[in-house]
Amino acid sequence: MERAKPRKQIVREWLLITLGIVCLTVGVYFFKFPNNFSTGGVSGLAVILAHYIPDMTPGTFVTVINVALLLLGFAVFGRSFGVRTTYASLLFSGLTWLLERLIPMQAPMTSQPLLELIFAVSLPAVGSAILFNLDASSGGTDIMAMVLKKFTHLNIGRALMCSDCIITVMACVAFGMETGLFSILGLLMKSLLVDMVLENINTHKCFHIVTAHPEKIQEFIVEHLHRGATALQGEGVFTHEGRTVLLTVMNRHEAILLRNYIKRVDPTCFLLITNTGEIIGKGFRGIN
Repeated sequence: MERAKPRKQIVREWLLITLGIVCLTVGVYFFKFPNNFSTGGVSGLAVILAHYIPDMTPGTFVTVINVALLLLGFAVFGRSFGVRTTYASLLFSGLTWLLERLIPMQAPMTSQPLLELIFAVSLPAVGSAILFNLDASSGGTDIMAMVLKKFTHLNIGRALMCSDCIITVMACVAFGMETGLFSILGLLMKSLLVDMVLENINTHKCFHIVTAHPEKIQEFIVEHLHRGATALQGEGVFTHEGRTVLLTVMNRHEAILLRNYIKRVDPTCFLLITNTGEIIGKGFRGIN
């Protein structure tokens, strides 16, 4: 039976989801919409639709499309439909609608489209990575992917990439080749940045500590860092002397503290530190 998460962890996760949506909204509204960058997804489609139907703003199209897809999600999946995705999608639509009324953007903030493209891609990429890391999303085309996955055997990742490419190419027709090429460049940057941010969020340090004096190191790991470790008994193949091998995983800050402590108490130990990105177990990610 799966244990309930501590309330502090639940609050932290919802705050992170909110932060991710804020990053996404700021990048889309202040940098993507004014420059007509269309890098796929609901926001990209909204930019193009607003061009052909000027009576409606991109934020309005985002709200209409997201709500329609949320209703589709609930119709297909019922109550099992993701609460986090629902919250994120509605918050994204609501913040965009609110910004359009509080801070109308009639033109880009600067005269440097490449600089604006960087912000238009990097801020949503960071926000999306935060959401993906918490098993949430901003809705939109992700909901359509969930529906397609349920009823078809399509390669969902490839289908989403194709739809993003089609929307981006449409920008070339709607806004001209310069904006279209910026949008294509933004699509390529987005696909790389999300993976890079996700990888950095999940990166931890894995320690293999070969020592003849494990007691102090074990005490520091448990009592000061509040982490666990596994002790293995080994033997040096050259000296045939007994050694203890401690296996533990830390975040970056804890890793620095542990490394510095080991240098002080056992400078002759053999220390192997590697990066690891997917850790399942107590204190890290649970098994889904």
